[in-house]
Amino acid sequence: MSNKKKKSLEKQPKVLVFDIETSPMTAYVWGLWDQNIGLNMIKEDWYVMSFAAKWLGDKPKDTFYADQRGVSPQSDDRLLLKAIHALLDEADIVITQNGKKFDQKKLNARFILNGMPPTSSYRHIDTLLIARKHFAFSSNKLEYMTDKLCEKYKKLPHGKFPGFSLWKECMDNNPKAWAEMEKYNKYDVLSLEELYHKLIPYDNGINFNVYHDGDNHVCKCGSKLSEKNGFFFTNSAKFQKYRCVECGHETRDTVNQLTIEKRRSLLKDTPKK
Repeated sequence: MSNKKKKSLEKQPKVLVFDIETSPMTAYVWGLWDQNIGLNMIKEDWYVMSFAAKWLGDKPKDTFYADQRGVSPQSDDRLLLKAIHALLDEADIVITQNGKKFDQKKLNARFILNGMPPTSSYRHIDTLLIARKHFAFSSNKLEYMTDKLCEKYKKLPHGKFPGFSLWKECMDNNPKAWAEMEKYNKYDVLSLEELYHKLIPYDNGINFNVYHDGDNHVCKCGSKLSEKNGFFFTNSAKFQKYRCVECGHETRDTVNQLTIEKRRSLLKDTPKK
């Protein structure tokens, strides 16, 4: 059996990178400022207009995309929801930008309102939360981070339809606006995937190694190459540290390397109550 075929048979986590776009609500208002919108002032509720998604590591041309163009009424997003629900059902892990606060909860709201069950459980990596935890960028927005860190894909600025006009023209079923929305949505996912690879050396949220069969350590970047990198000390233990040769992510052993005699000697330093 070839090495390539062996690699394809190895257990791999299914990691989905995705992003959704939602419509605004339509409401009756009396002014531009300080509006308190009551429930009886809502004319039409929001819905999912489009989504883009790809499996981590797949080719850019294999990016999924679906939207509400030509659907009547456009607010009937059930077919679109079924498509994203099926992808999330397959996923072991998902990657989003601000998805824990927005995308995941918005989708759950639409799922339950349309009588759909919860998706299969998955773990969630949010690049916005990684940025907030480990860095002090001038901005944690996808536009800023991908512009500064990514080389191939960056979040696209709006083209012919700047800002809200893109959403409005899509709601009016303008074909050119929908074409721009598709490219915009796909680039959000492609740039997010590239950004994730830049940030993963700093993230310790998920141990990807548990998803792989075999005894060899596999880094979250996919590399099996690591080197010893000193020791990590606690007040009562000493652990070997390793650094991934490819991405630089650090891991450590779970075996305490202190001898029993040394551990016993540490009891002398335990403060008395």
